[in-house]
Amino acid sequence: MEGIVVGLDLGTTKTCAVIGFRNEHGQIEIAGVGVAPSKGLKNGVIVNIDNTVASIVKSIEDAELMAGCEVSSVYVGITGVHVKGENQRGVVAISNRSRLVNAAEVKRVFEAAQAIKVPADREIVHVLSKEFAVDDQSGIKDPIGMSGVRLEAEVHIITAATTSIQNVIKSVHKAGFQCSDVIFSPLASSEACLTQDEKDLGVALIDVGGGTSDIMVFIEGGVAHSSVLPVGGIHVTNDISIGLMTPLEAAEVIKKKHGCAAVDLVDASETIEVPSVGGRAPRRLFRQELAQIIEPRMMEIMEMIDRELTASGKKELLAAGIVLTGGGSMLDGCVEIAERVFNLPVRIAVPRDIAGLKDEVSTPQFSHGVGLVKYGILKEIFRAGKMQERKGGIKSIGTRIFKWLEQYL
Repeated sequence: MEGIVVGLDLGTTKTCAVIGFRNEHGQIEIAGVGVAPSKGLKNGVIVNIDNTVASIVKSIEDAELMAGCEVSSVYVGITGVHVKGENQRGVVAISNRSRLVNAAEVKRVFEAAQAIKVPADREIVHVLSKEFAVDDQSGIKDPIGMSGVRLEAEVHIITAATTSIQNVIKSVHKAGFQCSDVIFSPLASSEACLTQDEKDLGVALIDVGGGTSDIMVFIEGGVAHSSVLPVGGIHVTNDISIGLMTPLEAAEVIKKKHGCAAVDLVDASETIEVPSVGGRAPRRLFRQELAQIIEPRMMEIMEMIDRELTASGKKELLAAGIVLTGGGSMLDGCVEIAERVFNLPVRIAVPRDIAGLKDEVSTPQFSHGVGLVKYGILKEIFRAGKMQERKGGIKSIGTRIFKWLEQYL
């Protein structure tokens, strides 16, 4: 099996490894999936390397067994409140004699845009292109070949704490694998879940994970805002554990099996069995009691996200509405609660445009892992294109575009 790529989703509650490749039809084919409990992270940040290494090894071994192959490197996602996004603008004069925008000019304007003061304890993870302007003409996606005297680029720069990145890389290495790249989690999820039409119209991707909720806003095809909030599905589980006086593990099972984010969607006569603590006998409770615990917390999470979107100034531009994904979005009633809070159309997203083990990963909790595979394959194609170009291969339009996409990938 050639050209295989592994996406490693290091989550607060689970570690997920997804193995995929690009088949002869140009589709992303999923060949293996492995999931292991995660006990080494808190709110998306590694707090125990040994536990993290154990979950990495288990998840990748399971994925390798399913795929029937061995892997040596992974693309890994990163999240946490230490990850920050900001918009920047760069301006350069088009200095070549022909006054045509070429790859060198685009590279210079990218360098100008990212000439920001980055603290010593942080580093740039991505520089994402939003749009270009040549002289007075704005809204340009690919400026190469255009004539002008002034080139501007608007970019979205994502930075993260150096120590957090190093801990991720160290954990991967300690598990016996190479780290091909570190990718901001919602950027990967967007590769798996969003359509180009949604990105062009204006959409907010909300990846509700175990310990964090990741936000990425696309306007006119480019990233306009990103942030991470320290709330997620684990907080709902904790509330259930306390409210129903049941062990945390049992609360997680109850949430997944019987949970509902909207009380009014639950039959008033429906009951569930709840394990007790201290060897006491299980109890039967009305399912609405469970929903009465979940709804306030889910409302709080959605309201926090809504305040973040409003503060960004982008909420009014979301013509395509809100797209929810991640394990925390799988609760019944999640769409209803979100629409009530955001007052926008909301849908739950699963990985799209994939083949192979499609049924295995067609749930929101695998969006991040599948997105990492898609991102990794794009990067491998880009690298192959660069090598072919160096060897004197044919320069296609795609190759020219990839010249300025290098900062993106």
